[in-house]
Amino acid sequence: MHRILLARPDDYEGWRDAARALALADVAPDAIGWNVEGEAGDLFGDGGNDAVPPPVRPAFSVPKRFLDLAETVLLHRDPERFALLYAMLLRLRDDPDRIDDEADPLRRRLDLLAKEVRRDIHKMRAFVRFREVDGRYVAWFEPVHHIVRANAGFFQRRFANMHWSILTPELSIHWDGAVLSEAPGAARGDGPAGDPVEALWKGYYASIFNPARLKTGAMLKEMPRRYWANMPETALIPELIAGARARETRMVERTMPGGNATNAWAALREEAAHCTRCGLFRCATQTVFGEGPVDADIMIVGEQPGDQEDLAGKPFVGPAGQLLDRAMAEAGLDRSRIYVTNAVKHFKFEPRGKRRIHAKPNAGEITACRWWIDQEKAIIRPSRIVLLGTTAIYSLIGKAQTLTSQRGRDLMLDGIRARATIHPSFLLRMPDKDRTEQAFTMFVEDLRAASR
Repeated sequence: MHRILLARPDDYEGWRDAARALALADVAPDAIGWNVEGEAGDLFGDGGNDAVPPPVRPAFSVPKRFLDLAETVLLHRDPERFALLYAMLLRLRDDPDRIDDEADPLRRRLDLLAKEVRRDIHKMRAFVRFREVDGRYVAWFEPVHHIVRANAGFFQRRFANMHWSILTPELSIHWDGAVLSEAPGAARGDGPAGDPVEALWKGYYASIFNPARLKTGAMLKEMPRRYWANMPETALIPELIAGARARETRMVERTMPGGNATNAWAALREEAAHCTRCGLFRCATQTVFGEGPVDADIMIVGEQPGDQEDLAGKPFVGPAGQLLDRAMAEAGLDRSRIYVTNAVKHFKFEPRGKRRIHAKPNAGEITACRWWIDQEKAIIRPSRIVLLGTTAIYSLIGKAQTLTSQRGRDLMLDGIRARATIHPSFLLRMPDKDRTEQAFTMFVEDLRAASR
């Protein structure tokens, strides 16, 4: 048995040099004992390695992809990682193309180990919380794998102007603004208990917590409870979840058989009034929710509220709304029997002096507001939906589509028949009067077709 002792659990260079020498000597994987100095299982009393036999094979090279994979896998805590990588090295020595065989069980296992390491690296970057202690920022973190050295450069670059320390059970790293240094591991009690800024941070976190987006299972998958002790805001999560669940339960009860759809809609509207799912709420006057009978047969979805809608808190009351009313009247539609709403509930604009000029919402803002449209649709349960413009199409279909490709077609949205047409604001922007009248006539026909 050839005994190899590595200096550290993440000693990639030591493993690489030893593995290459052993491979040139044609030493079989099961004839090697890999150990780390100071770890349980270190049987080397003298701290030395066995001599490697002389080479019996010519020098060889392996794909860089394997070296990158090995550098990541070596950070895993699996004690078999050294032997697994050496076994793959021997395969690639004889057949470098084996690195591309994704069906190979050994390759799949190494890929899984690398994936778990990358996930742990991401978690450290996401969940480290610094607390100020005498002008220095200190954080406590418990990684799953040996990632602290590999991750140090990220924190050095991101917090280059801070003096900070990250304490972990096996290794601590310190940055003084110029030099990155290491120290032995620490205990949880060595980390700071808190600082005055945390109260402000908790208040901010509670204010942006949105129950409409709460998916506890997904949250725990991305932020397991093992990390909660390191973050001040996590102490608020149980209470915030309980409050969100209580509100959700009340809404569900109102929509169950025997419940009241009007009350369910009112509860939804109240929730939307406090929506902070995207940044548009910061500048808008208020949330502009949908309006109309909860048993409406037709639901019309526009883009977003305009200046007058933002001030009034009602959809389609400005120039575009007046044009929509006129078109609906000519199409034989009674607005009082139609539910009208928008894909985005807050007014997005650009200030021009005293005026607020409409700005088109982006994909992230549309996606953030999609939850409200889905709930409106579930409560109203229309048999037909009219989509006014590409933003409404994106919101309801879930991907960008041109109006030309969708107009005039029967679309099915969760079993509901839908039609796409222009937004009335498009007519207001047309400079040619004759073309505007033609476009208006086509708009009326689209509404009439949707009503049928």
